[in-house]
Amino acid sequence: MNSRSRALAVALLSGTLVAGLTAVPASSAPPGPAADRPGAGHIDYADVLDRHGSPTVALPGVGGDNNPVNVFADRGAWHAYALPKDGDTAAYGGFTGPLYLAQEYPWWLSKAFSRIRLTDSGRPLDLAAGGPPRFTSQPGRLLQSYDLGRGLRLTLELRFSSQRTALVRAQVRNTGRESRTLGAGWTGSLLRPAEAPMKDAPALRATARGVDVDFAKVRETWEYLTDGTERFEITHREPVRTTVDGDTYRTEAAAPVTLRPGGSHSFDWSESYTFTAAERARDAAAVRSALTRPDAAARSGDARWRRYVDSVTRGVPKEQRRTAVKSLETLVTNWRGAAGSIEHDGITPSLSYKWFAGGVWSWDTWKQAVGTARFEPALAQEQIRSMFDHQIRADSVRRPQDAGMIPDAIFYNDTSQGGGNWNERNSKPPLAAWSVWEVFTRSGDIRFLREMYPKLTAYQAWWYRNRDHDRNGLAEYGASVDPLNATPEDQRLAAAWESGMDNAPRFDKELGTAVLPNTGPDGKVVGYSVNQESVDLNSYLAADQGYLAKIAGELGKSGEAKRWTERSRATHTAVREQMYDPASGWFYDKALGGRGLLTARGRGIEGAVPLWSGSASKAQAGAVRGKLVDPAEFATAVPFPTVSKSSPYFAPTRYWRGPVWLDQAYFAQGGLRRYGYGRDADVLMGRLVARAGGLSGNGPIMENYDPTTGAPLNSPNFSWSAALLLPMLTRGE
Repeated sequence: MNSRSRALAVALLSGTLVAGLTAVPASSAPPGPAADRPGAGHIDYADVLDRHGSPTVALPGVGGDNNPVNVFADRGAWHAYALPKDGDTAAYGGFTGPLYLAQEYPWWLSKAFSRIRLTDSGRPLDLAAGGPPRFTSQPGRLLQSYDLGRGLRLTLELRFSSQRTALVRAQVRNTGRESRTLGAGWTGSLLRPAEAPMKDAPALRATARGVDVDFAKVRETWEYLTDGTERFEITHREPVRTTVDGDTYRTEAAAPVTLRPGGSHSFDWSESYTFTAAERARDAAAVRSALTRPDAAARSGDARWRRYVDSVTRGVPKEQRRTAVKSLETLVTNWRGAAGSIEHDGITPSLSYKWFAGGVWSWDTWKQAVGTARFEPALAQEQIRSMFDHQIRADSVRRPQDAGMIPDAIFYNDTSQGGGNWNERNSKPPLAAWSVWEVFTRSGDIRFLREMYPKLTAYQAWWYRNRDHDRNGLAEYGASVDPLNATPEDQRLAAAWESGMDNAPRFDKELGTAVLPNTGPDGKVVGYSVNQESVDLNSYLAADQGYLAKIAGELGKSGEAKRWTERSRATHTAVREQMYDPASGWFYDKALGGRGLLTARGRGIEGAVPLWSGSASKAQAGAVRGKLVDPAEFATAVPFPTVSKSSPYFAPTRYWRGPVWLDQAYFAQGGLRRYGYGRDADVLMGRLVARAGGLSGNGPIMENYDPTTGAPLNSPNFSWSAALLLPMLTRGE
């Protein structure tokens, strides 16, 4: 963790804000989150996501890669929790999990690792004696409530008190007429992975303050990655004794507690997951502070979440505010603090999907930062830095020809550390300047613009140096010179990935997509381009050039601002004049070599991006609007499919061949608004939110949706969907 990450962590720990925003003193916060305080206009934000469920085996998503339990994390932690299911008495008294990341892959440590058990004068108390318990989630915390009978009540709360630690509070209250003498104990068991060597990684160890789980070194590239330094650690505020028996432990409070009538007692403990001894040393002060002053830690966290909720619901119609809070919770759960090769805090696409949980992607980050800036601009800045930390430098030993490039994806482990998910075979669409500018409008941090400007200009230069095959000012998606791009087919696949629309029909080999080498001044190959200039890519480049002009102007670089404005205008003109088909009223990719527009490949939602970027003429926008509101084209039951319903290649459940992706919906509705079709955008967005499975209920926000039925598809709890819902719910404001 470098100095910026440490500063962010300290600011969030203390309950203050960074980037020049006003601090909210913890002591001024009333007790309980806003949703607990009824009043005029009150909206209940309890259970915006169904967070109930318990694992039976260590591997999440048995039979698939998606975890069916919607977990909760906060502050960038690399472990997460959920609530027991009603009736699952074996999980009562504890929180589901934790789910922990073996650097890049999620695993369950336990069904419920720390379950409290109480005795009354030595007799065990039944947690369900007074009826079914209540399990609920509120923004920023998980809660459980038990009626123990005979005037005793138990409440459990879990919230995160630091970037590596959850604080759990178990409060017992005596509402009866007699004093009660209670003992407390905790127990839990490991869920071991089924196969070696992962099976032998975790090991229980009793400590003076609780219990640890240490992890052996395992380097299974596609399943489980640990260095032998990781630890999950329970620390109790009060003296305890712990014994370990195989994979099960038992902790007992050293002394009983006597409660007078009306009295209460809180048993408090922390649950920390760290990767290294250095992380544990940094987090130790936060653990001590939380256990010494748990009330203050709880108030600080609740105040932060009230601010978050207020920020994301401001300007949102009342009936859609729960969806906005669900978006907020999704983004925060997917927040990962700096660790391993991820040098700044980032947001992963989804903690629920095996292959997305331990890394950050570039164009995901650009979009996610726009949403995150609405409630925590400092975190949005950190996300952007997390990708630019790995921008290829001119002095790179391995790939100097790619100076300025942003890799597609970075993970906890880079390739030199045995990471298989790290990807520099390709980049992703250039939306970084847009993202930086959007974050700046929320933070007002001119230092951030000054820091990012030269990096953004280097990224722009890379596109035209390495991805403009015929040097005509219109770029192509492509692939880098990389051992994994050894064959033309490898290069074509990498180019499709670079578009972000991996299997879209417009990149089908069978329809004529091929790759061409690009050479530098010395004749050496510096990269590869597909044999088509893509309309979305060049619209994004035009937009980013416009944002670079804004940034340069804000920095007082008037000459550079003028040059970027002229560059942007030229790119807009090229898109408008060369990539629009008047006969069909749509924008398309353009074949290299003067072979015209690729209209035979059908209409894709990328043809609406020139409206979002402002590249289209007014007449062109009117024609595109006609397709966007046509039920036979893009106004499907759930609007904005990635491929038009009229296309011969339309496949409503096949990734980028028809499903609705909320980022593309964002660009399409934003384009409609830009050209004065706000009513159309409102109608289509209202239909999307109402019909896309789970958006208006307590289901997770998905990666994409079936445009004909609204059925959820692919990864649940998906970050860029959540991030761009936030501006869409406020009609782009």
